Amino acid sequence: QVQLVESGGGLVQTGDSLRLSCAASGRTLSTYGNAWFRQAPGKERELVAAITWNGVRTYYVDSVKGRFTISKDNGKKMVYLQMNSLKPEDTAVYYCAARSPSSSLYYTADEYVYWGQGTQVTVSS
Repeated sequence: QVQLVESGGGLVQTGDSLRLSCAASGRTLSTYGNAWFRQAPGKERELVAAITWNGVRTYYVDSVKGRFTISKDNGKKMVYLQMNSLKPEDTAVYYCAARSPSSSLYYTADEYVYWGQGTQVTVSS
């Protein structure tokens, strides 16, 4: 069992940066693949970025490529999402997710087993 807790969200202006953190408790993260999803009001939850258990492979949705970076520190049981050059369309609740084992990347919410409670990111224009 893995518990995930996100932090780092907030209200920022266009062009600002935020770093989201996801702290895991319970089992080690070292064999878990992770992802960040987001859900804006009235929209479906979408994958933002994913990373394999060892951090070797990553995936980004086109709208965040070059602006967001996903990373993880298995020793600290942490997953991060560095978000730069934020835009109003990035406004959403951001969720951390995990699944095991994961040497591959997974792209849909149904493929992830563990979820955090979400953290709100609001980008004003």
